[in-house]
Amino acid sequence: MKSIIPWVLVVALLGGVYFLYSGSSAKDGELAQLRQDGEELKKLRAENEELKKVSADNEDVKRLRKDNEELPRLRGEVRQLREQGKQLTNQMQVLQSQRVQTAQQQQQFQQLVSENQTLKNQSQELQQASNQAATVAQLNACVNNLRQIEGAKQQWALENKKSAGSIPTTADLAPYFPQNVFPTCPASGAYTLNTVSAHAVCSIRGHSIPQ
Repeated sequence: MKSIIPWVLVVALLGGVYFLYSGSSAKDGELAQLRQDGEELKKLRAENEELKKVSADNEDVKRLRKDNEELPRLRGEVRQLREQGKQLTNQMQVLQSQRVQTAQQQQQFQQLVSENQTLKNQSQELQQASNQAATVAQLNACVNNLRQIEGAKQQWALENKKSAGSIPTTADLAPYFPQNVFPTCPASGAYTLNTVSAHAVCSIRGHSIPQ
């Protein structure tokens, strides 16, 4: 029995050693697995970062593509704005030219109005002068008629032995005028012969023989 106990202890010791060795091997395996998992995790993180970069690059590419797609439209809008700017510039030039022409036309119009008014004034002055000249001519002609009538009255009285108070008629005096036509006032006045001793007069004021 005593001889068996040492062998039992040896077996137990060997079993403990084996158990410890097995536990240590398992832990080493677990550590190795953890290390491997850690390396894989690092790789995954690195790949994830790369994927993020690629995704960001893809977003930039998409944005650039979108910008490139909008670029022709923007160029068209810029071209259209330039054309509109040219049109507006041309319109402004036309308006400025029209304003200058309008100002010149207004100035010419004012000048024409002034000249027209001057011509009207001159025409009125000429008309007044003409009227005055016609009035003077009519006055002179009427006074000359009255003098001729006085001469005819005196000749009629002398030939017919009429007194100073006798009053002739136009028919009596007609033979003493050219073509036997008794004169008339050029201003449509009416003559009053009066007596031989009194001057004939015209109905228009001022048409009379000066005393």
